[in-house]
Amino acid sequence: MKTAVVQQPPVYLDKAASIARAVDLIAEAAAQGCAMIVFPEVWLPGYPTFVWRLPPGAGMRKTDELFALSQANSVDMSRDDLSPVRAAAREHAMVVVIGHQEVDNAVSGSTLFNSVAIIDADGRVLNNHRKLMPTNPERMVWGFGDGSTLNVVETAVGRIGALICWENYMPLARYALYAQNIDIYVAPTWDSGDIWLATMQHIAREGGCWVIGCATSIEAADIPQSIPYRDELFPDADEYLNPGDAVVYRPFGGVQAGPMRREKGLLVTEIDPAAAAASRRKFDACGHYARPDVFTLRVNRTRQTPIAFT
Repeated sequence: MKTAVVQQPPVYLDKAASIARAVDLIAEAAAQGCAMIVFPEVWLPGYPTFVWRLPPGAGMRKTDELFALSQANSVDMSRDDLSPVRAAAREHAMVVVIGHQEVDNAVSGSTLFNSVAIIDADGRVLNNHRKLMPTNPERMVWGFGDGSTLNVVETAVGRIGALICWENYMPLARYALYAQNIDIYVAPTWDSGDIWLATMQHIAREGGCWVIGCATSIEAADIPQSIPYRDELFPDADEYLNPGDAVVYRPFGGVQAGPMRREKGLLVTEIDPAAAAASRRKFDACGHYARPDVFTLRVNRTRQTPIAFT
């Protein structure tokens, strides 16, 4: 089946406009015969790269202002903010994996999470994984996820699981997905370059699964003029903030498509999800290579909450 990997930027920090763009990209992928489409890390409403560009302390007021704008444009799952995306998935019978910044209005209404939703071809959200551990200054923006979303789910195109960015450096998190008979491993990210691509290659070999990696291909010129402190944060209009590096690796290793670098559009390729299980004949990390008499892993899938009303 054909799959598409998105290398188009969102309308930065504009949830409504970015969702409309996502719907258009789903339609574009469907026109090319794709049965699945993958969007990068927090594509909705855009990765908060400003936290890496403002100095701690001195930039706190500016960070607060940009955070507020980002928060106001975050996805609220309880209000079904992804309904247009779900409708597009249903209309085009397409599986959609989309990174988004989520605000949890069920508890505080303020804390944000780096999340990735897996939407089936009938429009149902099968899993919404929250990043377990934000990296470095990302902790100024996002809270921590928990084990309740470490799930591989059965979709119209095969069994899909996802880890976000540097979660993919966490061996036990990877193992938790491998142990659920995964066909397609999705790694939405903000990382790029040869070291990141080597990690994607390694996971394809280690997990015996298809691996799709993608970051947002975006230039400074793509940042709207209305964004506060835009000229200070992105003074070089020709700068590529992220080259994208969309890539697809075959089970047990080998490039299937990409990397697509400093380009915008869709990376489209054909994959055979059934090839994943067969590739594990030689090495099955959670099967004949597991040695459970020596190593065991316990995953706490309890949903964590700071309060319980009785």
